[in-house]
Amino acid sequence: MTSPMPAPAYAGAPGAVLRSPVGLGRAAAALLGLVVSADLFAVWADVVQMGVAGDLADGITGSDVIDRADRADSLYRAAGLAQVTALLATMAVYLCWLWRVRVNAEVFNPGGHSKARGWTIGGWFVPVVNLWFPRRVVLDIFDSSATWANRPGHALVNAWWSVWLVSLFADRAASRMYGRADTAAALRDAARQMLFSDAFDVVAAVLAVLVVLKITRMQHERALAGPMPIPALG
Repeated sequence: MTSPMPAPAYAGAPGAVLRSPVGLGRAAAALLGLVVSADLFAVWADVVQMGVAGDLADGITGSDVIDRADRADSLYRAAGLAQVTALLATMAVYLCWLWRVRVNAEVFNPGGHSKARGWTIGGWFVPVVNLWFPRRVVLDIFDSSATWANRPGHALVNAWWSVWLVSLFADRAASRMYGRADTAAALRDAARQMLFSDAFDVVAAVLAVLVVLKITRMQHERALAGPMPIPALG
């Protein structure tokens, strides 16, 4: 549903129109589930790669090991393609959802945002600031979307962002290790590092699903609850 939600009592920020985030939220959550599936496939590929590389590092040879190594390489490439495809599809829908809930949050609380609206998307792509701007944007949305009677803490958002950062840096380290790997032992270590990264990415994606569903539900409830009551004077 993309039609404006009825909210005549909200003044909102200039150009901000309250629209239902439910459809986009469900789509983003479903695609994040696809990311989880791709990451689990990658975890399996990492384990297979690590096992074959370990055998080669231990001096185990033969046609069987070579065949397993070829299959492991094919599996690893397939897992990487699945991850990239799932990530790109998810990113498009997730950013649409994030923009929607950011604009809604400006309707609920026009002065509750420390970053300009453009950083909702741009914050993910600008180097260095992408390590903390997206978290700040999501926290502002989170706080502005809560009903006046229910102000949840930030533990869920902080957990998601922390795990995602660990996954990000672990992936970069693993990629460098793969690039430098010139022995079976080095390949085994790179596969182990990539396994660590992919496992953390699974957790980050699951937490991202919970964040999406939480904010979507909060905004739906906030729209139904209406603005904060103003006590009568006198």
